Amino acid sequence: MLDVLGDEPESVEADLIARYPGYGRGGPLAAFWRGEITLRLLRVMVENLPPDSATARARAGHDWQHVDYAAADTVDLLAMLLTQFSNAHRAKDQPPMPMPEPGWRPGAPQPEQAELAEHEKRAKARATYEHITSQVLPGKG
Repeated sequence: MLDVLGDEPESVEADLIARYPGYGRGGPLAAFWRGEITLRLLRVMVENLPPDSATARARAGHDWQHVDYAAADTVDLLAMLLTQFSNAHRAKDQPPMPMPEPGWRPGAPQPEQAELAEHEKRAKARATYEHITSQVLPGKG
């Protein structure tokens, strides 16, 4: 039974109650325990919850849908096009505008995390470089 509910049983229960109101008090989960529906039907209901359900949000860790990603891509593209247009029509004595950074998306690190990761990457590269030079250059080892 718990396999059907997965890792987010509360989200699944809330979704079942909201999506299938015709099963009375407690929704399909209560109907299953009362013997009114089969485990197979309950599993089918859970597996076919919509992508905007609480269960999908809990599994993904965010509530972005396809349309949200498309909107963010559109904003990034428009910012890039505006920058390109401005650079193409700037006065000759003006420096070009830098290209804009893309907006944040779920799953991407926050700017602070990206900066920390870049710092760690540079420190590791420096340590590797010093290790190699200590082995190949005379007087360094």
